[in-house]
Amino acid sequence: MKVSIITVVYNGVAHIGHAIKSVLDQDYANIEYIVVDGGSVDGTRQVIAQYEPQIAKVILEADNGVYDAMNKGIKAATGDVIGILNADDLYADVGVISTVVRELQRRNVDSIYGDLVYTSRNDLHKIVRYWKAGQFHERSFLHGWMPPHPTFFVKRAVYGRYGGFNTEVHSAADYELMLRFLHRFQISTAYLPEVMVYMRTGGLSNASLGNRILGHVQDHRAWKLNGMDPHFYTLLAKPIRKIKQYFARPAAGATRTEWLEACLAAPLETLQHGQNPPAAPVQPASGKLAVQPVGHWLPN
Repeated sequence: MKVSIITVVYNGVAHIGHAIKSVLDQDYANIEYIVVDGGSVDGTRQVIAQYEPQIAKVILEADNGVYDAMNKGIKAATGDVIGILNADDLYADVGVISTVVRELQRRNVDSIYGDLVYTSRNDLHKIVRYWKAGQFHERSFLHGWMPPHPTFFVKRAVYGRYGGFNTEVHSAADYELMLRFLHRFQISTAYLPEVMVYMRTGGLSNASLGNRILGHVQDHRAWKLNGMDPHFYTLLAKPIRKIKQYFARPAAGATRTEWLEACLAAPLETLQHGQNPPAAPVQPASGKLAVQPVGHWLPN
């Protein structure tokens, strides 16, 4: 089973190397790694270039935002399963993808997800939130539930059948996609009760109070776009469910500090954050793909 992993980035020089390394160090051999850079000018392209021989596809072109870039990665993917790792994040250990493949095959499901740890942006050892996803049930989304998107692995055929990210809902595009797949079309899924991803704080939807309000509006729109109505309390329950994440912590041994230390200690011969990049940008290497936008979010 081939697994396609997509990382999209724009001016992410500070952390992109850690994200890339956490993918390349996975102990599962059949990985197609796709990196989509929307036109970085801060040295990110130079970091990508260091790893380019180990990356299956590098797409260097402007996009219309993070979810448009993700759609480009999905269109370029050829794996049986697709996972998406943000440029600021990293997998919790070297066996994440092996576990995903084993459990997808054992349970014979269309998708799988697990737990996620939010950390301080500048200190991955400092846990800010622990998102213990829990089991999915038929009415989970109505009660404000959603799985952590970076832990959500889906068979590529599902994207072909039900479409990619709907960029019309902006920062709620990941919520809308999982709502569509799991609640509307009821694809099969399974829960892995383990920490799969370290996520640095500071995402799109949580960047400011205004973004949170806009996210709430777009969450409601996500239901309407799918021809469904949430309960009156659904979108209130969604942020309320997050409160306990600030007080919960993973069980002892649930996070792999040795792997984290090794990943963060890896030397990177790259520009440090804040330095000026070279005048001439790095161009795509021969044989790397430059694909066109995926088009409308729903398939024809």
